[in-house]
Parts: sequence; structure tokens; C-alpha cells
Amino acid sequence: MGRGLLLLIGLLAAAPAPAAVYLIDPAHSFVVFGVSHFNFGVIRGRFNQVEGWFRYDPGNPAASRITVLIETASVDTNFPQRDRYLRSDKFLDVAEYPEAKFSSTRVRPTENGLTIEGHLTLHGRTEMVTIDAEAVGAGADPWGGYRRGFEGTTGFRLRQFGLRLPLVPSTKRVDMELYIEGIRQQ
Repeated sequence: MGRGLLLLIGLLAAAPAPAAVYLIDPAHSFVVFGVSHFNFGVIRGRFNQVEGWFRYDPGNPAASRITVLIETASVDTNFPQRDRYLRSDKFLDVAEYPEAKFSSTRVRPTENGLTIEGHLTLHGRTEMVTIDAEAVGAGADPWGGYRRGFEGTTGFRLRQFGLRLPLVPSTKRVDMELYIEGIRQQ
């Protein structure tokens, strides 16, 4: 975990607010994506390395914040040849852009959960995206900690981030699902 992330968490935890700060548990959090495959089907994949933090107060969800860091080299579509291409400089260029980052700018409670607006930085570009999120659950874990989980969905056009798949020109949009589980920090 980055030193800046630890400093930020320390500052947030010290803030005078009833909101709790949670570290995202990388062993139980991941991002799934789906893209069209020649309009014949859908290719599903995931990013296996996810970390970050969130601040959440059930009494004031609008004060919530989240930052999610995704290691782009952790892309996994269950097909090694495709994964090598996705990691290459022809697509994600993980050597140049090893991390994608989402940072919320606004959280709004909705009838079914939360709408989270924020900046997504991917492939060197930053664009606004909206995530529709729902609480999965919260409670004590078997190791004496307290966890809270959310799942969310979003989508965007690949060209917003300068990405395109020349072999599959029908793939213009990616839909993403985020599964985030955090451990409350004391």
C-alpha cells in the first residue's frame, strides 16, 4: 500500500466526524468488466488487484467518500493470450499506466442505495463517471474486526480514455461491476 494512502487514511481517521474509515480488503474486493465480442457474446474479465479506502456514515451517506486503486496488470479474462494483448502498449499499456484510480467527488443517497460520482483515471486520462451502488452488508467478522461491503455498477465508452480494440470494432463500451469489502479502522 502506498505511503500517501496511509497518510490520507490517518488524516481521515483523525477527522472529527462519526463516519468510519475502512481499508478496502484486496482479498475480498475486485472489479469485473464485460465487453461485446463481435456482437456474438460478451467477454467477461476482472481486475484481481484492488485496494483503497472509503469513509461511510450510515446516518449521513452524503458525507461518504471512496478512492479505489486498480492494478491494471491484474487484468484477467481467463485467456492468457488475450490478457497479454490487453496489458500491452496496444491497449492498457500497463508499463506506462500501471494503475487506474477512481476518486469520488459526490455521494447521493437514492431509494436503492447510493449514486457515487467521481473521477476515473485510466490510460492517462481522467473522466467523470457515475457508479450506482448498494450496500451488501456490515458487521463483525470472525477475527475481531468490523467489515462493510458494497457492490456497484458503471459503464463508459472506451474512447473516453483513448482505448479501442481494432480487432473487435463493435466493442465500444465497457460495463463494470465493483465488489468492495472494507475493514473498519480503529
